[in-house]
Amino acid sequence: MITQYVESLPPGKSSPDFTRKPMAVTTQEGKQANSGYANTVRRCLQLHHCLLDLSGKKGFFKAMVSGEPAPAVTWGRNNGKVDDLEKYKTRYDERAQEHILEILNVKADQADTYKCFAANEFGMAVCSAALNVIGGGLKKKAKEAPQDFRKMLKKTVVVTRKKTLPPKKEGEIDPKLLELLISAPKKDYEKICFDFGVSDFRWLLKRLNQLKKERGDEQAKVVEQLDNVKQIEVKPNGSAEFGFDMILHDPNSAINLYKDGTMVPYGDDENSKHSLKTTGKKYVFSINDPQPEDAGFYQVDVGDANVLSTDFQVPAVEFIATVKDVKASESEDAIFQCVLSTPLSRITWSKQDSSLAHGDKYEITVSEDKLIHTLRVKNSNKDDNGAYYAIAGIRSSCASLKVEADLNDKRHKDTQRWDQDDLNKQKDDLEAARRAAMDGGSSGDGSGGQTDGDGTSENLPTEGDDGNKGIDADYKGEKRVQTGPLVPDTVVGRAAQFICGLSDTAANIGQRTQLTCKLSSEATEGRWYKNGKLLTNEDGVTMIKDGTCHRLLIDCCKEDDAAVYCFEADGRKSEATLNIQDPPIIDGDALGKLSKAVVVKAGENAEWRMLCSGGAPMTILWYKDDEELLPALNVKIETSANESKLRLVECQRKDGGEVKIKLKNQFGTTEAISKLIVLDRPTPPQGPVDITESAVTSVGFRWKPPKHCGGCPVTNYTIERQQVGRHRWTDLGEIPSSVLTYKDSGVNPGGRYCYRIRAKNAEGVSDHLQTGDIAAGVLRYPGFPAAPQVVSAFKDCINLTWCPPCDTGGTTIVGYNLEKNKKGTNHWSLVNQRGPITDTKYAVTDVFGGAAYEFRVSAINLSGAGGPSNPCHTVIARDPMKPPGKVTDLKLTSSSYTTFSLAWTKPKEMKWLEDEAQGYYVEIRPIENTEWTRCNANPITLTSYTVLCLKAMACYWVRAIATNYGGDGEPQGIDTYVTAMPPPVRPKFKDGNMKNFLVVRSGNTVCLQVNFEASPLPHIWWLKDGAPLPKHVTITDSDKGSLMLITTSERSDSGIYTITVKNIVGQESINVEIRVTEDPKPPGPVELDQNVPGTVTLSWTSSPDERWDDRLHYMVSKRDTFRCTWRTVADNLFNNKFTVVNILPGREYHFRVFAKNDVGLSPPSQSPVFGTMKHKGKFQVSRPETKPLDFQSLPSFTVPLKTCSVPQGYESHMCCAVRGDPAPRVTWYHNNISLSTNTNYHIRSVCGVCSLLLLRAGPEHHGEYKVVLENKLGTAESSTTLTVRE
Repeated sequence: MITQYVESLPPGKSSPDFTRKPMAVTTQEGKQANSGYANTVRRCLQLHHCLLDLSGKKGFFKAMVSGEPAPAVTWGRNNGKVDDLEKYKTRYDERAQEHILEILNVKADQADTYKCFAANEFGMAVCSAALNVIGGGLKKKAKEAPQDFRKMLKKTVVVTRKKTLPPKKEGEIDPKLLELLISAPKKDYEKICFDFGVSDFRWLLKRLNQLKKERGDEQAKVVEQLDNVKQIEVKPNGSAEFGFDMILHDPNSAINLYKDGTMVPYGDDENSKHSLKTTGKKYVFSINDPQPEDAGFYQVDVGDANVLSTDFQVPAVEFIATVKDVKASESEDAIFQCVLSTPLSRITWSKQDSSLAHGDKYEITVSEDKLIHTLRVKNSNKDDNGAYYAIAGIRSSCASLKVEADLNDKRHKDTQRWDQDDLNKQKDDLEAARRAAMDGGSSGDGSGGQTDGDGTSENLPTEGDDGNKGIDADYKGEKRVQTGPLVPDTVVGRAAQFICGLSDTAANIGQRTQLTCKLSSEATEGRWYKNGKLLTNEDGVTMIKDGTCHRLLIDCCKEDDAAVYCFEADGRKSEATLNIQDPPIIDGDALGKLSKAVVVKAGENAEWRMLCSGGAPMTILWYKDDEELLPALNVKIETSANESKLRLVECQRKDGGEVKIKLKNQFGTTEAISKLIVLDRPTPPQGPVDITESAVTSVGFRWKPPKHCGGCPVTNYTIERQQVGRHRWTDLGEIPSSVLTYKDSGVNPGGRYCYRIRAKNAEGVSDHLQTGDIAAGVLRYPGFPAAPQVVSAFKDCINLTWCPPCDTGGTTIVGYNLEKNKKGTNHWSLVNQRGPITDTKYAVTDVFGGAAYEFRVSAINLSGAGGPSNPCHTVIARDPMKPPGKVTDLKLTSSSYTTFSLAWTKPKEMKWLEDEAQGYYVEIRPIENTEWTRCNANPITLTSYTVLCLKAMACYWVRAIATNYGGDGEPQGIDTYVTAMPPPVRPKFKDGNMKNFLVVRSGNTVCLQVNFEASPLPHIWWLKDGAPLPKHVTITDSDKGSLMLITTSERSDSGIYTITVKNIVGQESINVEIRVTEDPKPPGPVELDQNVPGTVTLSWTSSPDERWDDRLHYMVSKRDTFRCTWRTVADNLFNNKFTVVNILPGREYHFRVFAKNDVGLSPPSQSPVFGTMKHKGKFQVSRPETKPLDFQSLPSFTVPLKTCSVPQGYESHMCCAVRGDPAPRVTWYHNNISLSTNTNYHIRSVCGVCSLLLLRAGPEHHGEYKVVLENKLGTAESSTTLTVRE
């Protein structure tokens, strides 16, 4: 409710109003109540209720207000106050511009009607909303005994959210229609609007787009993507389904299903009544075994946002005649038909689970009475075999289609005609029974159903169709649905039958109309009845019999002509109803006045008066530029039964435009359009002002005409000027309105000026448009023109042309100076002695025959002449030449994949026939094309040329053309096509010093680059030990080499790798042996044996790695008591025995045996202490026993991995430090997937530092990275997380 304190508001002021009011809210148990904003459909509600199903939670009321000055907002309630800060809190959200009342802890005693007051000095607005709290006594009963608790459960009422839509009001749009259109795709708009009786929905689109935007903003809070929304549809399996594709921000968001505003429980079991099936982002709701009580308005909400609305209608309909199985020949049309008990505008046709749509393959039609529905499968083939379903409401009928190759055409057509006759018979029997029931079984004239024609499908031929053409040629009445098909009354012998019965007809008062039927016999006479009374020609009607056609004509319809008309012949009857309509009609004189534009001056009143007639009730609406006018301070509308007046008070310029009146009643709508022109002074000219000239002595600028001319044309523009730094404005005069540019020639060089531009019409002068500072130019000369071009040359005249310079110096080019230079001199003389040349072409006559000349040109602007251009090519003053002859000896000198070079000999000069060649063109044509392409735009003087940018291995035809001033000579080509490739070269390898044996430590990367030279491009393949390479080996080929890469090598990668390079010239191969190994394991125990004094023989067991590595050998070292250092006594031993000499008595010896390969040494195998007694000496030294050192250790991380975060598209580097003996094997993992064979990562392990390099990080690289260390003593691992930022 809005109360205004003053009668008229000052300009720019307004009384308070609510732009958005609190909306009804239904929350599930455990959620807080939030009364937010109503959608646009609900904004017309004046009272809203907030329903809380759980006390103890927060509640919110929100409102948005408008008004100038800004109104003050307060809150109140009917039974109590809201000033208790412990219970209520009011605040204003500046970002959302919302006034919020927050109920901190909702209790049952707070259920009441709450009010929001918005007031300023000009008025006050009040809005009410009710708060209902249910479930307040639940906590008290929870403390009682278990038996009392069970009683309480029986009485508990689960209150679900109510999403009821406001009821449809007379003359307004059904809110259901808007809700359905918001959720539906555009292709379904026409079908949905047709169900609601809306034939033209284009006027809804603007409002619908606004609603869709608001709904999209609500959905964006909870839904990331929503598309492929499908309305509810009954499937052949008997269930009704609707769904959509959706991606949620939060996968745990609550998805609620409502029917007519009441929450419906659902599960994931397909056998339950309501179920939801989710597959990826696809959500499908199903209603199992739908019944009439399942009809309703269904909505799906995610949180508080609606994502789908669909209307499930279950009409009371049955199949009188079901679809029949069809057999058809290939390329013929197959037809399915069914008859319904109730007229339906459409049913659903489907093949298995796919719905069929009207189009090129399928033709879906409905008879005029909407009882017979037809599906035509065009040009059937064996792919169309299968089951077809007709679904009407929740009823369905199934039939199969079998397409055969040699089906008898005649038998097939006879079967279809018999099926059609059977359908018509069943439909006639249905309508006869229906009329008999309406008439109590006594009348027999049968009227009832609703048809619109002869009751047959519009695509099937019936008897007598040809005779029915042209019956309605003069009939202008509007037909509507017929009350029923033909009804047999009494059949005596072979009486006449109705081929085409009467149809219900609607006609306007004063209009001519007719009723028509058609019999099977021309000899049959009939009688016409009106409401059971026999009609004659004296009753103001005309009865015509034209062969088998019988017509009843009414020349001028009146209200009393509305009745039920019946035609009876040979005991058979057909009935139809004639409805007389009285649509709105505008008085002709008033319409003529209205069509003329109303012209008023600003501040005056404009008035329209419209006389009309038509059936009551009639609605009269006035529109201004397609927006409805409502009574206001400046809008006065007076409407009576047959007259309406519109008066616009104190019209302003903005009030001008189209004024429309719309008259509407139940029979139709009529519109009339007028135009309002408000005379006023024009608006200022439009900017921005473009500077067209800034010269030394003048400036020019351009503007745009006023946006509004004030209702009459602009006559002149006035110009004023002010020099920057001064206060005085100088009037420069007026210019015609057709000129939108001005040039001021009275400026000083380098000065800065401002200008004011005003538009002038008969009503006055507009406000001014002021330019910015415009600077007059300084002395600035134009740039260099392009070099002159020779058009033609003669012995007494040379014709030249040139292009203006790109840089004009900021002013207009006023002319050109042309200079000439005789070849061999350095003197340039002016050609145009009489003044500048104003054109860009000139004929030079001051020349001597046979002399050679060069020409150059310079531009002149208001500042003076600029610099000269480059001179043109040397031209000889002589008569036109003859074209040259063909070039000779055209040949190919070199070629590559992208270029080839040509050379030729200059053609010979033949007097009077062929003159000397002055240049050459080269043209090429791909072998698959027919058009030649010129390689050089300008002729070349050399007799050689290199063609660039060719396609590798492509074939081209080539030719050369000699040219001179007389034209081009005949082309000369090469006899064979040229291939873009280098000369053939047998494959050969470039790296002469490339190693043919490589040793790689296991776990490291193997990178083998082989460079070669070959032409044409060769075929390259690799083999390992004569077999194809394993999948983890990566090969990268180029035209100059091939790269083999093994990111993480293993022992199994050892072998002989062979690369073969082959082309049409020959082939070449090279072998490289790669040995992947590790540090060898130590040999077995060492045994000592002394067979000869002074020597000792060492023997040991072979190392376990000897069977894997044929290059493994052994090394022996010793240490005695005299020397404490170890010395190597033998190396490169390939057996397991060695004799050490020079063993001195009296000393103890220690021996160690190492296994050794290309990678390194193994841990030593220690021998027992060996020594001989020295008999001469009694001196003994007791030395402590030396304990062998064991360097073996478990793998471990000295520096673990660290968390890494990089921007998307940047490189990422992770590293760690490890230790362990033997050296551990390092393996990298991403999300538990090994990266050993992934070429997108570069992995290195050097000196105990393991690193991983990712060159370009993307979203797919986000996740956990892990390093696993392994040796014979155990394993260790370290992990980290890589975050890729956007």
